Amino acid sequence: MKKLLGLVVAITLLSTSVAAQDAARGKTLYAKCVQCHGQNGEGNEAMKAPKIAGQHDWYIISSINQFKAGVERKNPTMLPFIKNLSSTDIADLAAFISSLK
Repeated sequence: MKKLLGLVVAITLLSTSVAAQDAARGKTLYAKCVQCHGQNGEGNEAMKAPKIAGQHDWYIISSINQFKAGVERKNPTMLPFIKNLSSTDIADLAAFISSLK
C-alpha cells in the first residue's frame, strides 16, 4: 500500500511539472527512438516497440524511469538509448511524445 501511495504522489508531482518542459528539445531527443517506435510513435510490433503516441507525459516518465531502474525489462535493447538520459531529458522527451497523435 505504501508503494502505491508513493507512486500516486510521484505521478502527481511529475504530471504537474512536465507541462513546463521543452517539447521541442524532446523532439530532438526522440530522434534516437524513431528507429523502433516510429516517426509518429506508432510503434513496431516486429521490434516489440509499443505504440507510444498520445501516452500521458507522466506515464512516459514513469515507464522510462522504471526501465532504467530495472523494474521493467520487456525489451532490453532499449536500455542503451535511455541509460544516460537525465530527468530533464526524460521530461522533455515525455512532453514531445505526449503531443504525438
